[in-house]
Amino acid sequence: MKKIWITIATILLSLQVQAQQSFNKNFGIGGQVGQHQKDFGIGLNITSPYFANQKMAVRLKGNLIWNEHLNSNSEMTWSSYSNFSLGFVQSVAEINNSMRLYGEGGTILLFPSSEFSSESIQFGGYGLFGFEFFIDKHVNYFFEAGGVGTGAKADKIVGKPIYSNGFLINVGVRLQL
Repeated sequence: MKKIWITIATILLSLQVQAQQSFNKNFGIGGQVGQHQKDFGIGLNITSPYFANQKMAVRLKGNLIWNEHLNSNSEMTWSSYSNFSLGFVQSVAEINNSMRLYGEGGTILLFPSSEFSSESIQFGGYGLFGFEFFIDKHVNYFFEAGGVGTGAKADKIVGKPIYSNGFLINVGVRLQL
């Protein structure tokens, strides 16, 4: 009997979620702070208007990231590098006009610092899931978590450690225009 009530409650909740008025799905622009593996970064993001039955969008992100490492004098230093990512966003659920859940995945280009890498460009991919919390129809805060894989190695540093590979997390604010 308990399973029947849980099933009925799940069906009713899913119908309610589908019946909610849609969020603003126009052009969006925002900023974020995040971490790619162990490297801290700040960045900007631009989201296209939603298409494909108002469920998909394209998102472009650019980040300035800092890698902490030993320099040639064996002192800890921070070297900046940048990345750009282009991906597809898929809206998964919208809850009570206050929260949207989504998945995102795409390609990422790294532009490493010559202080720690002999490569000028590294190519890879990323995937994440995210939550947008709407303050009103034009402003939302978001949280994203996922993974990034580039195969990038800091080959000018002792031990040639990897960077910008593994866990990815971003938090920020986005304005829907």
